[in-house]
Amino acid sequence: MKNTLILCGLLLLPGQVLAVTPPAKNIGALDWSVKSTWKLSTKPIDFAQSLDNKLVYVLGDDGKVYIYTVDGKEMGIIKVDKSTIAIDIAPRGEMLYLVDDNNTYTAIDVSFTKNIDITGAPFLGKENAPVTMIVFSDFQ
Repeated sequence: MKNTLILCGLLLLPGQVLAVTPPAKNIGALDWSVKSTWKLSTKPIDFAQSLDNKLVYVLGDDGKVYIYTVDGKEMGIIKVDKSTIAIDIAPRGEMLYLVDDNNTYTAIDVSFTKNIDITGAPFLGKENAPVTMIVFSDFQ
């Protein structure tokens, strides 16, 4: 009987040793925070963000690609085919790439123009000329 108890005790001993978990190692903590949130104008199908973190492109289910700044200001809208299922962009957002379910790939050159207020600035030529050339000559 004594031998049986000793044998049972020895058989239970490895189970107790294995059940002890080693102390957890401190591998660091996860830190995160929300940088920006805004409401989209459409139900999103796909999106892409430029690598310079300046532009966000959102493909909506309404057949349009919405271009936003990272803080949610709408920069423009590009109408695309409603069969478009995925988008991608060049690293700085200067090209938009589309793929649709008709096996079609489309590349679109994207650029933004800015109006410069030249009211009161000196000029040469006609005041109402169709084209205005601006020269910033006072910079070094």
